[in-house]
Amino acid sequence: MRILVLGFTGYLGTHVVEGLRALPGALVLGGGRAPTADHAVDLATVRPAELAKTLASAAPDTVVNCAGATGGDPVTLAEINARGPAVLCAALREAAPGARLVHLGSAAEYGPGVQDVRVTEAAATRPLAPYGATKLAGTVAVTTSGLDAVVLRVGNPVGPGAPPTSLPGRIAALLRTAGRDPEAVLPLGDLSAYRDFVDVRDVTRAVVLAATAPGPLPPVLNISGGHAVPVREMVHLLTDKAGFRGRITENATGTRASDARASGDGGTGGGAGPDAVAAGRGAGGARAGGSVRSADVSWQCSDVTAAEAALGWRPAHSLDDALTALWESGGGGGEHKDVGVPNGGGEHEAVGEPERAGERGGGEKGVRTP
Repeated sequence: MRILVLGFTGYLGTHVVEGLRALPGALVLGGGRAPTADHAVDLATVRPAELAKTLASAAPDTVVNCAGATGGDPVTLAEINARGPAVLCAALREAAPGARLVHLGSAAEYGPGVQDVRVTEAAATRPLAPYGATKLAGTVAVTTSGLDAVVLRVGNPVGPGAPPTSLPGRIAALLRTAGRDPEAVLPLGDLSAYRDFVDVRDVTRAVVLAATAPGPLPPVLNISGGHAVPVREMVHLLTDKAGFRGRITENATGTRASDARASGDGGTGGGAGPDAVAAGRGAGGARAGGSVRSADVSWQCSDVTAAEAALGWRPAHSLDDALTALWESGGGGGEHKDVGVPNGGGEHEAVGEPERAGERGGGEKGVRTP
């Protein structure tokens, strides 16, 4: 079985490649802008005819699209999240019409949720910002393509290796810097929102199942934890694992921020860019800025019943499992200035907010999956 993974170097893409390579007899090829790619592909600029030639050369049985932008200006988001899937579908129809396409969408496509209500795939889509809108455009391109295709609408991915551009990864990075200093202060934004976190390993398992399932699949499947968790609870779980002895200050109002977003995709899968909240040591060490999206999207939770029926998939890892794996993996390391919170759906944003997705699973502000 030949499987081409686009966006194979991103957070979700890296995990997906590892999971697919464990399949007996699978030949997994990487497509993207990275020098290590087996096939050079830039979905933001490639023409359909050119991509068709690349696909003909790769001769895939399955294509998994983990490529995406989680932050940046609306033009960048549209080029990668909306144009990219449309070009991919056009090229597949020409070069490999029998191949299965697994595309990682984002729960940000739904927009604001209703408290205590799990959103099904049949719910109306009302994204509030360019990230969710462009991801939705990509989903529509896939679901109307006439191909053997499925969109995995990924919640807020977290787990081993989460980058400092996702909310959990950024919090982890701040905690590594703070250490166990009792004088350390983490000034964060509004943490009152509820988000639906999903372990990146569960996203990977969903991709593997979707790539290998016999027969046609539903056009869209929610891949998420299936539970709304207060962002504040996630932060405190992670501080406990870090042995953090300082204090957290929370800015409930914050400042209005940009429309860039925070995975997943997942990935898809996954899922994370940035309304920013700076963090530092001491009362004067930082200024917290909340995210306008957290106020607009205070509740986010997906119904995963359809994924269980179609794929036999249920999340196997709890949020505590995911955060333990994140901390033990050293994820979230590296330089950081801002802390993001899950945004209006899906991948990730600024504290007090979630959704990227470079991948559904976790990209960075203004950055796309190679």
